[in-house]
Order: sequence, then C-alpha cells, then structure tokens
Amino acid sequence: MSEQAPRRPHKPYRRPQKDPVRMLAFEALRAVDERDAYANLVLPPLLKKAREKGDFDGRDAALATELVYGTLRRQGTYDAIISACIDRPLREVDPPVLDVLALGAHQLLGTRIPTHAAVSASVELARVVLGDGRAKFVNAVLRKISRQDLDAWVAQVAPPYDADPEDHLAVVHSHPRWVVSALWDSLGGGRAGIEDLLEADNERPEVTLVARPGRSTTEELAAATETLPGRWSPYAVRMAEGGEPGAIEAVKDGSAGVQDEGSQLVALALANAPLEGADARWLDGCAGPGGKAALLAALASERGAALLASEKQPHRARLVERALAGNPGPYQVIAADGTRPPWLPGSFDRVLMDVPCSGLGALRRRPEARWRRRPEDLDGFAPLQRALLTEALRAVRVGGIVGYATCSPHLAETRVVVDDVLKKIGGAELIDARPLLPGVPALGDGPDVQLWPHLHGTDAMYLALLRRTA
Repeated sequence: MSEQAPRRPHKPYRRPQKDPVRMLAFEALRAVDERDAYANLVLPPLLKKAREKGDFDGRDAALATELVYGTLRRQGTYDAIISACIDRPLREVDPPVLDVLALGAHQLLGTRIPTHAAVSASVELARVVLGDGRAKFVNAVLRKISRQDLDAWVAQVAPPYDADPEDHLAVVHSHPRWVVSALWDSLGGGRAGIEDLLEADNERPEVTLVARPGRSTTEELAAATETLPGRWSPYAVRMAEGGEPGAIEAVKDGSAGVQDEGSQLVALALANAPLEGADARWLDGCAGPGGKAALLAALASERGAALLASEKQPHRARLVERALAGNPGPYQVIAADGTRPPWLPGSFDRVLMDVPCSGLGALRRRPEARWRRRPEDLDGFAPLQRALLTEALRAVRVGGIVGYATCSPHLAETRVVVDDVLKKIGGAELIDARPLLPGVPALGDGPDVQLWPHLHGTDAMYLALLRRTA
C-alpha cells in the first residue's frame, strides 16, 4: 500500500476584527437603505458617539465621511461594475451584501487606499456583519473589481455616448437616467455643460456659513476659524476643509449659521427687491428648517420690519424657533398650512415661498436623494407648489413682492409652476431678479434666476420674483 500524504494541520479559527471606521460607514449606509434616512442626518451623531467612545480621531472621521458620501454618490456606477462581476441579477443580492461590496468598490476605485488593504478590510467587515460564508463571495467579487481602474471599468460597462447619450452619462456620472434627462432639459446646451453639472453633483460641497446681519460679521467668523470669503453673498464665508462649524461660538449662539450661498442669495434678492410704500410686514410661508427665515428676520429687524415665519409641520416649526432665537427684531413663528393660511389676504409687503420639491438641486449634499426620487414624485409636488404660490400672491398687498423658490432646477417645479399660476389668477407680473444678484454671472435671460453647482458653486436654487399688481 502506498503511503498517504500527511494531512495539513487545520488553521486555527481567527475571529474577525472590527474596524470602527468601516463599521460606522456600513451602519450609516444601512440606515439610509432601511429607514430612508439621510446621510447628513445619520452620520453626525454616529461620528459624535465614536469620538466620545475614543474610537475615532480626526482622520478616522474624515475617512468614514468619505466612505459614506463617496459610496452614495457613485452608487450607480458601482452597481454597474458589481453587476458585471457576478453571475446573478443585482436585485437578487441581499442589500447588506451590496453595501459591503459598494464600500469595497469605492475604496478600490475612488480612493487612494492600496488594493490589498481595500480588499482585506472589506472582507474583514463582511466577516463581522455578514458571516464567513458571504465574506468569501465579497472577496471573490472585489478581487475581480481590483483588476481594473475606474476608467477601464466605466469604458466596459457604460454604453457608448453616440448610441445612448443619456444612459452613457447616467452610468459614467452615477445619476438615474431620468435625472440626467431632466437636468439636461433645464440646463440646455450641449454635452460639456451637462457633464460639468453632473461632475459637480459628485463633488464634496464646501461648508458655507452666514453671518446674520446685526448679530455677527464675516470678519468675526474669519477670526474664529480658517475661512475663505463667500463668492457672491456679502454675509457668506466658506470654511476650510475639515472645519467644524458646530465648534464656532457664533454658530452655537445662533448669530451665524450653516447656509448654502444659493439659499442666502434667494433671501437677499427678496429683501432687496424694489418696493413702493410700506415695508413693515414680511412672511416666510414655508420656513422650515429656518435658515432663510433667520437671515430674513435679521434683515427685517435692521429696517424696523417684522417677520412671520410659518411652517406646517410642528417639529419643523420648532427648528425655525431655534434658528430665530436671539434675533433682536420682532418676529413670530407659527405652525400653519400655507395652502389654508390663518392670515388675511393682502397682509404682507414681502413674502417668501420656498416650496417643498424634489430636492434635485441639492444632490451634492444629499446624494442618496437621486436614488430615492422617482419621476412620478413630481406629480405629487405639483398641486402643492401651485397652491402655495397662489396663496403667497393672495397674502401680499398690491405692489408687494413674492419670491417663489425651489431647491430644484426641474422645469416642472420652476418656470412651469410660475407660468401656470400667473395664467390662472392674474393680477401679478414677473420682475427681473438678475439685478438683485450683483456680480453673479451666468444668470440666463431672466427674469427668473437659476443657480447651478458647476457655474456658481451653490445648490441649484431657483428664484422667481413676482409683484402683485391687482
């Protein structure tokens, strides 16, 4: 009888090691997927808890933030790549497994983490949260992904531009096809402009602060932390990367706040629109969570005017109260439905109606919204937007000004709404908003204004100013 080969000794079982950074990133992605949470609301408390436990330093927090936001922004591209590396439809892969794979794909294709470290850390995470069996699947898929860089993968999985421009851009720039189509319609122009816009949506936005007039100054904010001047708003400063706005005393006490410069410009344009007669009563009819209301209240108080801030949802009205606390001038916050308002017609001189919308203008800040929204969602917003604008025009006196604003560039939420309401009720006219944004380029033909991330460095805010004439 031939001798049997000696058996290899079994390797002792090694317990998987928990990596706090990747565990936190995975937990945040699961909250976004399972609870329809927003990353910008989920991530800060998770980071705070990790710091308090002593698990994190500044670099760990930065990496966790990049893993979460980078994975969400590039989800569409990574899904296409993962799909090319597995032998089943993507929908048949359990969502937690997909989250681990996407996190691994982002480390391999979207960061400078070495290949070996990206694969091994992702497999270790899979062992902890999925078990050893599915960790082997994760290992096999990520090793396939690691064989090519992002450009090579995109060239393989994206259809040619000439064959299907919108589908090509959707895969390359990680946006749903319908969003690409809608943004392109709103933007107009050729390929270069839409590619610049989609790329801007995938960049990490700067943190912009607002110095609320009469309460703080940009010079005081600049002295408190490392900043750059705002591009367009005289009350804006841009924080250096990695800065903590919550640590600034002026932000803590409400004399300053975190506010995108596009949002500041909307409030400033309404406040500075020429007005004949009284200018004592201002209304913010959709005030939550309170950023524009706080800036308007500060501007109003400098002129001896009073602001009424109205918000339908009581919990959001409480956020408005918090944002306005400490404002020196007269103001009031109420919980009221702007489509069935408690105020009398003609009660106000200036009215801002920043209506609920799809949020397609803030995809830099809420990247998960692009995967959550559907074209039919716009049908749900449309009646509400028209009703709110109609009531805003009723609320303002003859000669008064209404600002209609959305954080969306979608034509169905912007010009179409304004045109429909003007045709239906009459007695109002559009005024040119462009002169009220001095120094801001590329504002189009007017009289309304559309801001863009790639042109202005802001969210894609829309503003139409209307004067009540009868």
